[in-house]
Amino acid sequence: MLVARRIFALAILATSACAQSLMEPLSIWPPGPGNVLVPQAPDQELTEMLNQIDPARIQAIIEKLVSFGTRHTASNQTDPVRGIGAARDWIAEQMRGFAAASNGRMTVSVPSFVQQPTSALTNATVVSNIVATLTGSKEPNRVYVVSGHYDSRVTSIFNNIDDAPGADDDGSGVAISMELARIMATHQPAATIMFAVVAGEEQGLFGSAFMAQTLKQQGADVQGMLDNDIVGASKADDGTIDPFSIRLFVSGLPPTNTAAQNNELASIGGENDSPAHQLGRFVAEVAQNGVTQMNVRTIFRPDRFLRGGDHESFLDQGFPAVRFTEPHENFAHQHQDVRVVDGVQFGDLVEFCDFEFNMRVGKVNGAAIWSMAQAPGTPKNVLIDTSVLTNNSTLTWDVDPNVAEIAGYEVVWREADLPQWNRVIEVGLVNKVTVLLSKDNVQMGVRAVGKNGFKSPAGFPLPN
Repeated sequence: MLVARRIFALAILATSACAQSLMEPLSIWPPGPGNVLVPQAPDQELTEMLNQIDPARIQAIIEKLVSFGTRHTASNQTDPVRGIGAARDWIAEQMRGFAAASNGRMTVSVPSFVQQPTSALTNATVVSNIVATLTGSKEPNRVYVVSGHYDSRVTSIFNNIDDAPGADDDGSGVAISMELARIMATHQPAATIMFAVVAGEEQGLFGSAFMAQTLKQQGADVQGMLDNDIVGASKADDGTIDPFSIRLFVSGLPPTNTAAQNNELASIGGENDSPAHQLGRFVAEVAQNGVTQMNVRTIFRPDRFLRGGDHESFLDQGFPAVRFTEPHENFAHQHQDVRVVDGVQFGDLVEFCDFEFNMRVGKVNGAAIWSMAQAPGTPKNVLIDTSVLTNNSTLTWDVDPNVAEIAGYEVVWREADLPQWNRVIEVGLVNKVTVLLSKDNVQMGVRAVGKNGFKSPAGFPLPN
């Protein structure tokens, strides 16, 4: 037993020595499953930011958006008080006001394009997004996006005249992007955060598609996109009330994968380990705590049945993206003409919103987006050696170009039938490690740990 302990101690010392340099090719880690993974908690700076999210401000934003009458994509763009143009100009003005407090770190743009007619849009229409970009201080090309859409609709997708309040769908999502932009403008993340408010969602995800395509063309390293769509009410049409839960829809196999790539994932049981799944796991880990007071219900499918959202535009470009939606919907308040039928009020009205709930969803988003932007990036090109039969597992990954900010790496793992990472093995500042844990028995990932304590989403290993 004494000899075993001496070998264990020597292994730890050897690993500690090589942790000072990524030049060491291999670390052999001692036996054992590692420690129980303790979820990352918000630090003081993040806690203070989350506590600034104001339900009264969320209410004021939603009420102002509703005051424009309709925000249909094809509604008036020049009237100063009614239509999507007036809403666009007001949102941009507010965002510029937030940016003024950033000492130049935040810039605001209104990228626009002409959407040609489609089956849901009868005329060529200018579609404009509003994007407040808080540039990262250390890795400006690593990008995280939080978004809501500001267009609205009633029963007919072509009706651009009648009032379409759009309080919950999606004034609630817009309010989250705007509140987080206001609060985070005075702070300095390591990576870039884009606070987006997009248009054209109801007719075909036009604004988000344009944004995602533009980022792809620019070569931006988008490592996470959070879509907030219908996140402002906690009471369903059956009377169910659930004010402390939010659904998080997480897509499986990436739509950009080839058949060969999907077959490779299937061959190692990786169907639940796509980049979007790792993003979902990360959000669930960092956003369920005493500060947010929320339960994140991770649902492994792209969206609800018969529905879709702006996160799909980012998935289509190969970016990890997820969607938040309230846990129990009231469909009488979505995509409906404002009317009363047999005593039942239809329409997406402010009176049905729960601003305290909307605030807590904002905290979930804030915890996730800031934790990602402050952490190192997700390890890239993570591979697992499958060349020999062994009960060990050897993993490799690329050296991070921003390695000066990294304290070390961790191998996270879980039983293959569990949804969340629940064990962790600290392996030091290396980019190749052998753990005495069988790759045949569990699922593993690698995450980076910053010198500031923030930890990245995990990178999932493919066979080498």
